[in-house]
Amino acid sequence: MLAAALGAALAFGAPAALAGTAPVFPSGQAAPSGVQTAPAAAPASQSATWVAGTRAYLVLTAPGDTSAVRSAVAANGGTVFQYYDAVGVIVAHSASGGFAATMRGVSGVQQVGATRTSDVPADAYNPALPANPAQSATGSGEPVRADMTQIKADQAWAVTTGSASVKVGILDTGVDDQHQDLAPNFNAADSASCAYGKPDTRAGAWRDVGTHGTHVAGTVAAAKNGKGVIGVAPGVKISSVRIAEPATSMFFAENTICGFMWAGDHGFKVTNNSYYTDPWQFNCPDNADQAAIIEGVRRAQAYAEGKGSLQVAAAGNSNMDLANKRTDTASPNDSTPVTRTITNACLDIPTELPGVVTVSAMGTTAKASYSNFGLNVVDVTAPGGDATGIYSTLPGGKYGSMSGTSMASPHVAGVAALLVSTNPGITPAQLRDKLATQANDVACPSDSRCTGTTAKNGFFGEGQVDALKAVGATPPPGKYFENQGDFAIGDNTTVESPITVSGVTGNAPAALKVGVTIAHTYIGDLKVDLVAPDGTLYTVHNRAGGATDNINQTYTVNASSEAANGTWKLRVNDNAGGDTGKIDSWNLTF
Repeated sequence: MLAAALGAALAFGAPAALAGTAPVFPSGQAAPSGVQTAPAAAPASQSATWVAGTRAYLVLTAPGDTSAVRSAVAANGGTVFQYYDAVGVIVAHSASGGFAATMRGVSGVQQVGATRTSDVPADAYNPALPANPAQSATGSGEPVRADMTQIKADQAWAVTTGSASVKVGILDTGVDDQHQDLAPNFNAADSASCAYGKPDTRAGAWRDVGTHGTHVAGTVAAAKNGKGVIGVAPGVKISSVRIAEPATSMFFAENTICGFMWAGDHGFKVTNNSYYTDPWQFNCPDNADQAAIIEGVRRAQAYAEGKGSLQVAAAGNSNMDLANKRTDTASPNDSTPVTRTITNACLDIPTELPGVVTVSAMGTTAKASYSNFGLNVVDVTAPGGDATGIYSTLPGGKYGSMSGTSMASPHVAGVAALLVSTNPGITPAQLRDKLATQANDVACPSDSRCTGTTAKNGFFGEGQVDALKAVGATPPPGKYFENQGDFAIGDNTTVESPITVSGVTGNAPAALKVGVTIAHTYIGDLKVDLVAPDGTLYTVHNRAGGATDNINQTYTVNASSEAANGTWKLRVNDNAGGDTGKIDSWNLTF
């Protein structure tokens, strides 16, 4: 069910450019009742001003006063749909086939580009509001998921869950603001729709026209409320800026521009962008239309950054080396794709724009099979799910799993939100630097496509983000202990990794947390014990899991009869031949 390409995101009727995949449910199990696996088409709104053949264009001029060029648009067979004086971008509509060529000859016009190869929908002139789905209640229970443990978000929450003064923008298919796990943190006042390139501030215009945006929002900031799931930064506020259009869930350039301008003007410290800008998977500067798209979106991103907003974006799901581009077979995805030769000058937007944090996806310890990569393109990595996916919120009070760089990017956006929470006044440039310097190095596997060093390479960039480092502290001294050293696990051998605990009063707790990260194929070979200082064994894993790879889990052990201080050990027995690995790290939380 993993997407083979960016454009095969959520099994939509049209190949929208989402960097995620369809919801993943256990083998043989149907989707729970009410889970929407494709967006419902909104009814086409009728407008007397719309005519068949209407296309959208970006008309670029010098930032400042665009009034003269706006007048020229009207004088040359077009209408001004929206404009942004601050960045010199005009969104124009015209049904004239010669509109772009004519406008390129107008004084003061710098660039003109068609943003689509299909007509602007009639809905643009009288948009229908997305549905407000009925909500299903969920009982209590909020287990910490493996992806949160992987980036140490669960440890970060002991320090802070994030500040309610920090706003994170979800630029996506929309967000179900009524969801029980999202409503506590939802900021309606700064939410809108930017579909078609013009802000729509009507109540509910921000709601989801699919499932993707709601899932992303939950990963960033689902509330820590005892039910469902917990987001990376469950104390911050999220705003929805819907940039996907109904029926197709496509993200055209004017929509992205609108979203970035909105982010800058509404004080978003971070935005998450799990998509590429339709209809071109890559925009090439030697094409006049695509060059205008690059420049228009670049200006809007720079505007948002200048207002203090950091953009985080998914690297994409084509398993492609973005540092060595050769061919694009997915574009244009709003009409008939063609195969074309491209170069590294052709950009995946917004993820390859200057200043944007580009995020690849990991499974547990390796690059996710679908994730794009590229030396000096990928900045950092985060869990994106592979076969089992990332579990998060879905519209209507539901939950489900999806896999993709779409799911990795919001983990990074959440960590960035924690950084802002603990560093008020931090700039986007400083945020980028901290995300990189605090990331934990991930070495290249035995794969010739991964180039670079352990500290920085094409698969993982600067490494996997670390939420615990982001909050500027470890848990209280004497409470949390970790051994990050690697201990090789050979066939039919036993290996131990020690942790010396000191400064803790009395006995260990009845709910001692034992975090274990083991890289090993076929974990059914393994028996894993916690060894107390007096030699008592507490078995946490006993040859379960069969052919599953790797252990990345936090176990709870009743160690209340043990003195806390002393040397604890993680003992791993390999009980069969043919599969080996290592203890990557483990920790104790008292």
